[in-house]
Amino acid sequence: MSTKKEEKSAERAGRTLDQALRPEHWKEYVGQATIKENLRILLSAAKGRNHQPEHVLLYGPPGLGKTTLAHLMAKEIGASLRATSGPAIERVGDLASILTNLSPGDVLFIDEMHRLNRAIEEVLYPAMENGVLDIVIGKGPSARTVQLELPPFTLIAATTRISMLSAPLRSRFSGGTFRLNYYDESEVAEILKRSASILRIAAADESIREIARRARATPRTANYLLKRARDFAEVNGERLDLKTVQKALALLEIDEAGLNQTDRDILAIIVEKFNGGPVGLKTVSASLSEEEETIEEVHEPYLMQLGLLERTPRGRQVTKKGREHIGLLARHADPGMQAQQRLV
Repeated sequence: MSTKKEEKSAERAGRTLDQALRPEHWKEYVGQATIKENLRILLSAAKGRNHQPEHVLLYGPPGLGKTTLAHLMAKEIGASLRATSGPAIERVGDLASILTNLSPGDVLFIDEMHRLNRAIEEVLYPAMENGVLDIVIGKGPSARTVQLELPPFTLIAATTRISMLSAPLRSRFSGGTFRLNYYDESEVAEILKRSASILRIAAADESIREIARRARATPRTANYLLKRARDFAEVNGERLDLKTVQKALALLEIDEAGLNQTDRDILAIIVEKFNGGPVGLKTVSASLSEEEETIEEVHEPYLMQLGLLERTPRGRQVTKKGREHIGLLARHADPGMQAQQRLV
């Protein structure tokens, strides 16, 4: 069950453990079948015509594989991938430096594209559409515009908040805009089996299924839980069987539906203090001492996906299913505590 050899190998290759788990071939990428087929056709057609593939925008919740898809696309066409992120591009000069240093055929990957400011977006328009970079030299009446021709390149952008991209920018992704969806339990289990093999973890099928069930339909979360369960088993000298996984997840306060303590607190506060809602986001935020953005972007999407919480015009409201999950219809018990009690 030791993974030291694998981790040393990954370090020698200059990769983190998460990078070592990233699929390196199309066939290793599980899920998102329709998107994969569309991208395969796009890349194959461009390769057949000896053209540069058109620009692509990937969006969806974090942890679903947008960055991995970008790497696979670059590898499929035999191109170098230059990766950066929206927050790292603070000035127009930063973007100009990145674009002018590209080699012909390169793939430029910009993660968190929605973090670019409008001035930088406007520099991208001619770069994406016409392959040129407009630079203004000087100020005032003596200012002049110099146009630099850029080498052919493909821009792959990823974002979790596509609505924050301007319409003109979105329209320039002529290769397509693709939304990544949550994974089903069988797909997550398949990903976990591959990860366990890479990490040399001897995990029983029932252990893999248990982690997959609680992984919030997200591969990144699944791999995180697998690594923490492995650590728990190694430190305590146990096999990674179902009971060990349940103990590890109880320690992490992950319940049987994949909810963490904050998720449960949101539901409990709305029910206990506000009779199930509706209640405003600001009120929930103040009651939890948690930022509104964190509740809205991190916790609520999964609660809504499970049908435990609703967003109404008047505010947030816990559903009957949500009440039942946290046990408030029965005996006001904490699911995390229940899980731990069952393991004692």
